[in-house]
Amino acid sequence: MKIGILGLGLIGGSLAKAYKAAGHEIFAYDIDRATMEFASVDGVYDHCMDETNIGECEAVLLAVYPTACMEYLEKMSPHIAKTTLVMDMGGTKRYSCEIGFALAEKYGYTFVGGHPMAGTQFSGYKYASADLFRNAPMVVVTAVHDDIRLYERIKDTLAPMGFGKLSYTTAEKHDETIAFTSQLAHVVSNAYVKSPTAKQHKGFSAGSYKDLTRVAWLNEKMWTELFLENRDCLIREIDTIICSLNEYKTSLEQNNAETLEALLRDGRIAKEEIDGGKE
Repeated sequence: MKIGILGLGLIGGSLAKAYKAAGHEIFAYDIDRATMEFASVDGVYDHCMDETNIGECEAVLLAVYPTACMEYLEKMSPHIAKTTLVMDMGGTKRYSCEIGFALAEKYGYTFVGGHPMAGTQFSGYKYASADLFRNAPMVVVTAVHDDIRLYERIKDTLAPMGFGKLSYTTAEKHDETIAFTSQLAHVVSNAYVKSPTAKQHKGFSAGSYKDLTRVAWLNEKMWTELFLENRDCLIREIDTIICSLNEYKTSLEQNNAETLEALLRDGRIAKEEIDGGKE
């Protein structure tokens, strides 16, 4: 396949490396010249993607911030072939899918929203890996929900990534769920590590601290954009956890062991029911 990739950061760079390792022809573009040079030295792309050659691509994957992603798509849409599958890889879906579906209808190509559920706390091309997506879940949003041939095309296009499972949903359901599974976790981790006590943790911390603080090390520019685009869903999740935390706080203030034990038990049972007990 001829694959176009916009953005060669952690996600885009990993896409390029995986497709290249599978023997595909890569058209790539990143606004940062140094990144393009590093990727060129690594041999992960064959052509610099632009208006003159994007039409050759059988699939174009957009792996930059949502606003930049849609601005690029608006600019390049007249040059994309009607046979091309275009997929964005951003962390929110309502914004990108609203624009992407409309542009696809106007220009005749196929657009789908995508969100690979993989990554690290680090960003940038130097952390990209051909194995980043291996066995990871992939969430896909399509404009229609009964096109088997489209589903097969998406599956075949993404096969070199080695995803463990493809899940199909709506843009609304994606953003609602991701506010809990990803965005809230980043907010909580980022807020938790701001405790003055955190500076004294060395020698007193183990797995719990590491697990909870890993994603505090984030790309603040990217996550600010994602949070604001999904602010209604994220605010709802923040309100929910604040309410729960206040219950724990009140039980402590009242020295109420019975209530505190009940809250802890409820949380344990919820975890067991959601994730099937011990992991």
